[in-house]
Amino acid sequence: MNLFDELRPWADVVFDQVPGLELFDAHTHLGQNDPDGMKQTGEELVTALELASARGAFTFPFHEPDGYAAANDAVLAAAHDADGLLVPFCRVNPHDSPVPEAERSLAAGAKGIKLHPRAEQFTLDHPQVRSIVALANERSLPVLIHAGRGIPALGLDAVELAEEFPDVRLILAHAGICDLSWIWRVAGDLPNLLFDTAWWIPADLEALFTLVPPGQIVFASDAPYGNTFISAAFQLRWALQLGMSHDQIRSIASGQSLRIAAGEPLKPAGPPIGERERAPHLLLDRVAFFVLFSALGQMRGVDPTEMLALARLACDVPDQIDDAPVFAAIRSLLDGYDAYSAEHPDERRRMTFLILAATVAKTPDVPIPDAVLNRDSAPRSASARSG
Repeated sequence: MNLFDELRPWADVVFDQVPGLELFDAHTHLGQNDPDGMKQTGEELVTALELASARGAFTFPFHEPDGYAAANDAVLAAAHDADGLLVPFCRVNPHDSPVPEAERSLAAGAKGIKLHPRAEQFTLDHPQVRSIVALANERSLPVLIHAGRGIPALGLDAVELAEEFPDVRLILAHAGICDLSWIWRVAGDLPNLLFDTAWWIPADLEALFTLVPPGQIVFASDAPYGNTFISAAFQLRWALQLGMSHDQIRSIASGQSLRIAAGEPLKPAGPPIGERERAPHLLLDRVAFFVLFSALGQMRGVDPTEMLALARLACDVPDQIDDAPVFAAIRSLLDGYDAYSAEHPDERRRMTFLILAATVAKTPDVPIPDAVLNRDSAPRSASARSG
């Protein structure tokens, strides 16, 4: 069972809604030595991008406990071999002479800089961070910063850096979730402060797409933790569900990242779409909760069987309700998760089935793939069939 083949219809249906939609992945990794065990070669990343017909990707080293000079050289070599498909970033550690390494890597062809406060244990008020950002500002380069889980808030420092250095493209990774509760209010005044979508919790992505100007959002998968094409399946559903224009979705998916890669001026894509009144869907919200709780539990080593059983029961709705096909599609994704888990019990990517299922429950206005609608579904209970 191939995860890409199983989930491809969910990406295809998103592409069907937006003419001319292309992807550029703003957050990918290369390397073999990350302590968490994840690995990816340049060839593997290029294959994933080609399967997505992507325009390119920003890529940088995984965490390297022994330093980044050799890892940065490996990324530069992979980018050279990829004939322009990979845009190399160097990664530096503020505790370890970062500016000379950044200057060396940039002279060798790097097009941006990656900082990871969690892995390297620093905050953005570190004096070397300012020096790194100043260097990038001189050259109008992007600096991508881990802004996800496992770190204290860094938003105030990020805002100060964006204000002081207006020519840097400061990208907060993982939807900027550590500060998303408030930073959206100032984002519109700082067009050089961007957010990538390399995240998966529905509420966070909904907030990002609702509250941040679309020209300041760039699509990202976090490959190999995510897959470029499949990440688009659940991330860009939010743009469709929330009513973004086709131009705005194309800006997020690739347009703005292509400008960053080319060193071109950023192009606004309008104000945030803002919160809109939408009636809650109580039955689908129950499904989303159970599926999301299952995913979170499994990530913590908790057996998801009971919660997934509740999610299936929550999908057992009368055929007559308007969104019955959405519940059926979610059941199909849960079936896919079970089948894939049986073959690949230790693979992290099997969680993609659950992430997509939770997203589908929260985005019922976006079409379901025909291939899923036409697929034979499991028998339903007599109570549900009778309505």
